[in-house]
Amino acid sequence: MAEQQKSNTLPSKYNPLDVEKGRYDFWLSGKFFEAENNPEKEPFTIVIPPPNVTGKLHLGHAWDTTMQDTIARMKRMQGFDVLWLPGMDHAGIATQAVVESKLREKGQSRYDLGREKFLETVWDWKETYANTIRNQWRKLGLGLDYSRERFTMDEGLSKAVREVFVKLYEKGFIYRGEYIINWDPKTKTALSDIEVIYEEVQGKFYHMRYPIKDSDETIEIATTRPETMLGDTAVAVHPNDERYSHLIGKTVILPIVGREIKIVADDYVDRELGSGAVKITPAHDPNDFEIGNRHQLKRVLVMNEDGTMNENAGKYQGLDRFECRKQIVKDLQDMGVLFEIEERPHQVGHSERSGAVVEPYLSTQWFVKMQPLADAAIELQDSNQKVNFVPERFEKTYMHWLENIRDWCISRQLWWGHRIPAWYHKETKEVYVGLEPPADIDNWEQDEDVLDTWFSSALWPFSTMGWPDEEAEDFKRYYPTDVLVTGYDIIFFWVARMVFQAKEFTGERPFKDVLLHGLIRDAEGRKMSKSLGNGVDPMDVIDKYGADALRYFLLTGSTPGQDLRFQWEKVESTWNFANKVWNASRFSLMNMEGFKYENIDLSGELSLADKWILTRLNETIEHVTKNTNKYEFGEAGRHLYNFIWDDLCDWYIEMAKLPLYGDDEDKKNTTRSVLAYVLDQTMRMLHPYMPFITEEIWQQLPHQGDSISVAAWPQPREEFHDEKAATEMSRLVAMIKAVRNIRAEVDTPMSRPINMLVMPKDAAIVQELEEERSYLEHFCNLNALEIAEQVDVPEKAMSAVVTGAEIFLPLEGLIDTEKERERLQKELEKWTKEVERVQKKLANAGFVNKAPEAVVTAERNKEADYLEKQSKVQKRLEELNK
Repeated sequence: MAEQQKSNTLPSKYNPLDVEKGRYDFWLSGKFFEAENNPEKEPFTIVIPPPNVTGKLHLGHAWDTTMQDTIARMKRMQGFDVLWLPGMDHAGIATQAVVESKLREKGQSRYDLGREKFLETVWDWKETYANTIRNQWRKLGLGLDYSRERFTMDEGLSKAVREVFVKLYEKGFIYRGEYIINWDPKTKTALSDIEVIYEEVQGKFYHMRYPIKDSDETIEIATTRPETMLGDTAVAVHPNDERYSHLIGKTVILPIVGREIKIVADDYVDRELGSGAVKITPAHDPNDFEIGNRHQLKRVLVMNEDGTMNENAGKYQGLDRFECRKQIVKDLQDMGVLFEIEERPHQVGHSERSGAVVEPYLSTQWFVKMQPLADAAIELQDSNQKVNFVPERFEKTYMHWLENIRDWCISRQLWWGHRIPAWYHKETKEVYVGLEPPADIDNWEQDEDVLDTWFSSALWPFSTMGWPDEEAEDFKRYYPTDVLVTGYDIIFFWVARMVFQAKEFTGERPFKDVLLHGLIRDAEGRKMSKSLGNGVDPMDVIDKYGADALRYFLLTGSTPGQDLRFQWEKVESTWNFANKVWNASRFSLMNMEGFKYENIDLSGELSLADKWILTRLNETIEHVTKNTNKYEFGEAGRHLYNFIWDDLCDWYIEMAKLPLYGDDEDKKNTTRSVLAYVLDQTMRMLHPYMPFITEEIWQQLPHQGDSISVAAWPQPREEFHDEKAATEMSRLVAMIKAVRNIRAEVDTPMSRPINMLVMPKDAAIVQELEEERSYLEHFCNLNALEIAEQVDVPEKAMSAVVTGAEIFLPLEGLIDTEKERERLQKELEKWTKEVERVQKKLANAGFVNKAPEAVVTAERNKEADYLEKQSKVQKRLEELNK
């Protein structure tokens, strides 16, 4: 046990930067975040969604990792052996694009450097930005186990990638073929389907007539991409379309090119769409590719990888594809072939990474055959080992994608990434796939391409644990993981791929739960982006308000699965909350000078306030534990906020001043004990949400242990649960609030003593209030207090009704009778509406018969309470109207 700090003091002002300075080093030096591999503890594992080493973390990362940290800290305090594994992703396309951009600024390209030198440059970039990311994790206070940090291209993960590739290849699940793929001409690489973002743009449909050979007839077609006509190898019509039955088998002369191309019949063609005839360009359209295969058509590629036209484009060779479009449209118009240009909006695919318009492009690529892997993942969801989605609705989104799966193009024309473990024989062109290069390596050339980044990140939950070594200690102990926290926008990119790869290679789900959150938007609900200039750097927020304020805002600002709007004023309000916690703790510590852990004694005579705050603490522990376990951080935060701000600060600490400033030493010690205990337990509950301030305060409290981060999570204590005290205190608080409200209405300051009459509804409440009259006298500032079942109510008095009692304040000379009559009339209307609402509910047979008994009973109790209040207000109004 660490020696407790001698000084029970906090600085007078809460400065989050001072509080947070150096605290992370204290946690790291104590190794509080390192998994213990303790067989006596149940393991709990989270792997961080690895951020890309392309730059700084954004608010979305801060939100995502704060949720994980909150879960990990709570589980650690609950006695689990927690592993929260950090790491980063090499982010193939994104990272290479950034580094190449930096090279262009120097007038260089990757080809100038060569592959080896270029990769050295990227590794240097990676190290620089990895340190930036680690510093940001530090600033956020993330409890990561750095002793197990991984990178998607480190030696162990690279071995796992090769193992998966080879095994899938050997099973026939990976194949190489010529297909139409999504091509990004800017980064010059293939993209998978889900890396293409479709946007509606105002485009054009170009209507043309192709002449039929040896005939005066023409056949009408339309296209959005006239430049691809240079690669047409057929025109297709529906076999049952009577308009064209006489033309099937004939040929048309392709304008400009002069090539003869066949008219073929194919069921794919929609007779009702346009003219019912379509141009077929097998090398530039995925549907045309399939038609081409069915009719053994040639594939004529007319573009280069950079989006310029190639030698097959004839006189247009060298032109950019969009420049070629303009030129070819003009030429076709001059020839009389193009007879109409129709303005029409349509969906155009853009590269998620570069923003370039994606080109459907014929290319030889590596693919994963997805159907068998998807089928296994679907089957998993029907078992008791299914992956639980939070919120549940996202499971449908996930299943829909798996049920409509397409093969996955996994090769990328990049240098940065996991190079494909395939070699081609220089003479025979034989393909060799293996974990290691062929023995006679001089006769072989390795595939130039690398694997899609998602191929390696799909293995993240188990490759980071030492797989493929299934005897690896961490893999045996910490896999499968417990929860994955990520955005709903990468269910397809990442979540689904982790599940089917885990099922295939480990036989298990990679995680029990997937907690999905939305996107962070600006105050107006817009997506944050560079173009709008509405992005917010989380480090700037921390510099202004501290990590604790940012974390609490992120955690409590939205429900699972929903987007979150960033608002500076809300962060400021969470700073105010932290400041409230600080000031309350500082006051308490000032009254605990010399008070040690062994002095805490809760066995003495407890006051009503003591019993009440301990009861409320029990209730708050239950709510916070239950809601945090369900990932309902907003609900847990609401209970914490209400307990700390209202119950602890506004009421209990104020009431604790009476014994603390009194002469009874026993009462002082009991109050100090209750304060010390309640603050200790409260700081523990708040710790996963606000780790820095809670550690600072806890270190000053009488405590046992080295750090709050490894202190035991609070448990409700049955001996401290007192319903009677809770009811009595609620009544007292309601009475004090009522008096304060009345004073405010008639502009009577709290400093002016007044008289008060209380008329409880029975003798038991009379006795209860007599025992606690000191609270009323003090907090209402009374000259005189009369408590009786019957009191003589002065003609001129303000009144209020609380559960179980009526209050009268004789205020002759200070009250406007007419105003009091108006106030009572409004109060009567309020209680009448409440009576009507609850009675309507209870008159509903469906509610009474179907709702749980406890719920119905609660409504009946409300009805009785509202009727009593309505009656008393009515009676008072009648007295005033006499």
